[in-house]
This record gives sequence, structure tokens and C-alpha cells, in this order.
Amino acid sequence: MKIIALILLLLPILTRIATAEPSEALAIFQQYETLEAQGRYAEAEPFARKVLAVGKEAFGPDSETYASLLDNLARLHDKQGRYAKAVPLYKRAVSILRKAIGPDHPDIIKPLVHLAELTFRLGHYDESASLNERILAIRGKSHGPDNPKTAQSLNNLASVYKAQGLYAKAELLHKRALAIREKALPPDASHIAQSLNNLAQIYRLQNRANEAESLYKRSLVNWEKAFGSDHPYVALSLNNLAGLRALQGRYDEAERLHMRALVIYEKAFGPNHPDVAEVLDNLAGLHYRQTRYAEAESKHKRSLAIWEKALGPDHPHVARSLNNIGELYRVQGRNAEAEPLHIRSLEIYEKA
Repeated sequence: MKIIALILLLLPILTRIATAEPSEALAIFQQYETLEAQGRYAEAEPFARKVLAVGKEAFGPDSETYASLLDNLARLHDKQGRYAKAVPLYKRAVSILRKAIGPDHPDIIKPLVHLAELTFRLGHYDESASLNERILAIRGKSHGPDNPKTAQSLNNLASVYKAQGLYAKAELLHKRALAIREKALPPDASHIAQSLNNLAQIYRLQNRANEAESLYKRSLVNWEKAFGSDHPYVALSLNNLAGLRALQGRYDEAERLHMRALVIYEKAFGPNHPDVAEVLDNLAGLHYRQTRYAEAESKHKRSLAIWEKALGPDHPHVARSLNNIGELYRVQGRNAEAEPLHIRSLEIYEKA
């Protein structure tokens, strides 16, 4: 539900609860919306909680409106990396909507998408695949097979397949999504850049470097044109292109690109976000190839700390980081330090 519709519906209730003038009550809604749009999620949270309380009183805890407001609060937790708080709120929102409007109604898609994205980041790939398949079915039925929203679902499901190592299946879905978007959207649309970037990642994993490079460059140009040079999407493209440069042995260029991505992410999300950890891990791998072991160790340890805090101690990213540090110790002859890290990494992978 759009925020302006909520304002009109809830304004009398909020005024009564807050003992405020209508203009003051309206300001609470507008403050939440403004802070969230600016990425100031911690500041937006108390306003979101106020709106949630109002929605519960006005419409009840089983209403579509309350579910929408739960999803908004969950999203704030999600954006701040507080995943353990976000998951149950997303699930409550989905459960409420399933009962209120039915399991196949298009309005249930929003919290389903958010939950699918978060379970993906947490490494729960089977759950994320199931959610994304459900979203794809709903969108295909409600919007048709050639709609850009259906393309987004194809893209998301392909990303899960990629994480599961199912590259051929992922490539097919990314190509379908790209074809839909190129037909329906302007050539410099940001969603086309997303498809180009994601398909390039599949090509890189398949050692198709020339094809990957062409698509990475196209996606970077599109995102810079759409959002400016300091947007996280630009950082994503820079980081991916840097990874390709590293594989090509062009280490200095790779480092410059990684550092540009790191600066953008730290500015946008702060120093302890998982996206920051991803770039640090990539930089550490680059330093490892250059035998700059002290720098590699420092960045690996920082990325490990971020992932353990944000994703929990049993996430595959944590296992990967432990394994990388263990390998770094091994090549330096520090076998006694390496062994317990390799063992712990293996235990996490076996559990996952």
C-alpha cells in the first residue's frame, strides 16, 4: 500500500493516539518515508514502529495494511544487517497476507520477494529457490510471461541456481530475463544493466572471459548513467569487473576497481555491511596472489568478523572466509594455525 494512502487512512487514528495536530501526525508518516528513502534506516525505525502501532489499532493484526507495515519494519532491519529480526517479521507478513487475500494474490509478492532475497543472503538456498519459484508462478500468471516483473523473478531464481552451482540453468533464466527486458525497456534501463551483470557472472564462472568482460562494461555504463558514479549498483559492477581483471592477471587494475567499490559501499552502508565484507574478501584474495600475505590476512579477518556478526557463525560465507585464512596460513608454513580453521570450515559446509 502506498504511503500516501496510509496517511489518508490512518491520519485520524494517529492524531488521536499521538494527541497531536493533524499536521504533526502527517509529519510522522512523511519523516519515516523521507528517512527510509535516504537510507537513514536507524533513524527511520522509530517512525516505522509508530506507524505499525497505528495500523494495528486501526485495522487489526490480521489485516493487509498491518502486514504491509510489518514488511516495512522488517525491511529496515534487513537493510541494517539485522537479519534475525527481519526474518520473523517477513514471515508474519506473508502469513497474514496468505489468509487475508489468498496465496496467489499479486499483493503477497512484495514480502515474499524480501524473504526470498534474505534467505538467499543467509545461504538458505533451497528455501530461497522455493520462494522464488512461487513468486515466478504468481507473476507469470498475473502479469504474463513477457512482463519485466516476470523477468525480475527469472533473474532472482537464476541467482539462486548460480549459488547452487547450477550454471547452465542459471544462464538460461538470465538470458530469458535479458530478452524480456531488452524488448520492453529502454536500452539504458537499470534493469537491463542488472541482467547484463548477472549473465556476465555466469560467463566468468564458465571461464568465458571475453563474453563476461563485454557485459560487465555495458552494465557499468548503464548503472553510472542511471544512478551516478557513487551508487552501490556501480560498486557491484566495479567489484565484478575487478574480479575478472584479477583472473586475467591484471592485478593493479583489479585493485583500483576493488578499492573504488569498497569506498562506495562503505559510504552507502557503513564499514560493517556484508557487501563491504565481499569486497574485502576479494581484495584479500588479490593480495594473496601477489604474496602480500600480511595485507591479505588483515582483510580476510575483517571480512570474517563482518560476516560472523551479520550472517551468523554457520553461514557458507563464514566457511569460505575461514578456509581462505587457513590456506593463507598454510602457504606460510603456519600449519598449526591453519588446521583448526580448515576443520571448522569443513564442518560448516557439511552442515549447510
